[in-house]
Amino acid sequence: MRKPHGGRLRVALAFPNTYFVGMSNLGLQTVYRLLNADDRVVCERVFLPGKQELLGDRGRNDPFVTIESQTPVGEFDIFAFSVSFEWDYTNVLTMLRLAGLRTRASDRHPRDPLVVIGGAVTFVNPEPLAPFADVIAAGEGELLVPALVDCWHRAGSREDLFSLLVQERGFYIPSFYDVVYDGPGRVAAITPRAGTGAPAVVRKAAVKATDHLDPPCTSIFTPDTEFGARFLIEVVRGCANMCRFCWAGYNYLPVRPFDTARILALAEAARPYATRVGLVSIALCDHPDIVMILEKLLAMGYGISPASLRMDDLTEPIVRLLHQSGEKSITIAPETGSDRLRRVINKTVTNDEILARTDLIFASGIQNLKLYYMLGIPTEEDADLVAIRDLTLAMRDIMLAHARARGTVGRIVASVNPLVPKPGTTYQWMPMTATATIDQKSKRLRQLVSGIDNVYFTIKSERHSYYQGLLSLGDRRVSDVIERAEQNGGQWRAAVADVGLDADAYLYRNREADAFLPWQVIDGGTRESFFRGELEKSLRAEQTVPPRRAATSGAR
Repeated sequence: MRKPHGGRLRVALAFPNTYFVGMSNLGLQTVYRLLNADDRVVCERVFLPGKQELLGDRGRNDPFVTIESQTPVGEFDIFAFSVSFEWDYTNVLTMLRLAGLRTRASDRHPRDPLVVIGGAVTFVNPEPLAPFADVIAAGEGELLVPALVDCWHRAGSREDLFSLLVQERGFYIPSFYDVVYDGPGRVAAITPRAGTGAPAVVRKAAVKATDHLDPPCTSIFTPDTEFGARFLIEVVRGCANMCRFCWAGYNYLPVRPFDTARILALAEAARPYATRVGLVSIALCDHPDIVMILEKLLAMGYGISPASLRMDDLTEPIVRLLHQSGEKSITIAPETGSDRLRRVINKTVTNDEILARTDLIFASGIQNLKLYYMLGIPTEEDADLVAIRDLTLAMRDIMLAHARARGTVGRIVASVNPLVPKPGTTYQWMPMTATATIDQKSKRLRQLVSGIDNVYFTIKSERHSYYQGLLSLGDRRVSDVIERAEQNGGQWRAAVADVGLDADAYLYRNREADAFLPWQVIDGGTRESFFRGELEKSLRAEQTVPPRRAATSGAR
């Protein structure tokens, strides 16, 4: 989308990773469309250069320019970031440097572009990125974008803009708040400064209903990117299952399906440019018209690729339609192998139901299955690791039984990740399982599943989860580590040592007695009393059955 710059608010929109990754991000495409839908705005894109180009840029001081007009980023009014993953935090700093800006907001000049950081990570825990941002935009773009643009045009200065933004839902101005620390890994309070007008707690911006909104979808097709010729579209927002480890399940409540007719109209318009449609959702089957949507997409000639599917919602028509569209693999998330541990995390499905759905999947003609498991769940025992093997073997037996009739054997691929207690979830107070313990559990599981034909396990490094946990659970002091890791090429262990941060105090400490958690400066919409009640129930292996499931199957 190309517009003249004159007289318009100029926004350089960044995804802090390469073009290949960033243009496959639905959040970025949505914000780009929302900004350019306003005639008062010109929004252009910029991405992290590739590794070789990046090394060259650092040596030559080449201008860091936008794709559309090749304008240097430093000439824009706003430099906005859409951040989805903790591992991209260092890339935010790299892109600020490439644009000729100081990384810390306190060091930048008022005439520099306003640095706005949004995206999923900002309303989970904005604090590690807070020192780098002039403005944190916490919540959903459909509300944040028009509010930001309106406030910009009403403001006479940057100070005026800040004063207007703090009155809007979802805007957090880090410089308006003081942080009181209470020792390693502890924050006693984050309080607004007198005279700023900033609220004590910033309420996340979320649309109440999606009936009259266009669903986020691919607006620019980019064949040479991760999801190439695939049309991505969000079908339903939110998930009512309340799995206790899942930040997305809590933070995108309530469940809000997008309009069926609009989903299909956008898919029809995109058909000349795409052969496959990717249905984006954390609870696809929560859409009341999902079967009809699949039927219509199939009639358009689309191949259909869903995100991970909730097993309790899989039905014969859904699986059959996916197979008819050409899908050869389905992704499901048992999370663990035992019913007891599934009750701990509030995953409301049993092994018997998992095996029944597995039979349904392979009977339909689907050949391959991808599974997600976790390690380090509270109260986990060795028997739970054995249960992962046993459940996977039972699923493999079902696969082989159907494969014999077809004469073609598929495979089961399992991905295993250590549990990282996320802010804004039931486990936000819990310590991570110690790295040495996760390492032992990983070795034990590898031994249990080694040598199983047609089954492949990938177990993520416990060290990787350690630093992901630090970025997830940290406060503003973690920004020093991010800054050092950006300078040393991503050597996180050395970065922690260089700045002298006690990382273990953030990860291996029970926070139940803490009066304040750093991410509580953002109100995600779920009461603390609810989370505390869920934590007690978790440790008793007691479920909270979602109303929808209770109505269809009865509370267990």
